[in-house]
Amino acid sequence: MSWQTYVDDHLLCDVDGNQLTSAAIIGHDGNVWAQSSNFPQLKTEEINGIMNDFSEPGSLAPTGLFLGGTKYMVIQGEAGAVIRGKKGTGGVTVKKTNQALVIGIYDEPMTPGQCNMVVERLGDYLIDQGL
Repeated sequence: MSWQTYVDDHLLCDVDGNQLTSAAIIGHDGNVWAQSSNFPQLKTEEINGIMNDFSEPGSLAPTGLFLGGTKYMVIQGEAGAVIRGKKGTGGVTVKKTNQALVIGIYDEPMTPGQCNMVVERLGDYLIDQGL
């Protein structure tokens, strides 16, 4: 299965009539494996900030999580595994696997919990596959 299929079928899936607004799977080195057409163009420093927060949990909290220049307030996550961010009526979930970052961005009516479930379920599957 191609990486694009994971984005299209697993991240952009329908959850109670809602779906993520955009999603991507990105290598730890910042290389995009697959993404939705409207996923923001990430800057190297944004990927570095995310990777740094996974190794030093809490480092993004003072400055915020940036994706494509959009700032998200960092909210509760799982140290070293998941970063969650909020902006207005939407937000983001970033799940770290052995080799990649699974990122989902949502807006109302999708809920934070629905976004977390979709992103983390795929992330857990990839971890189980050694990816």
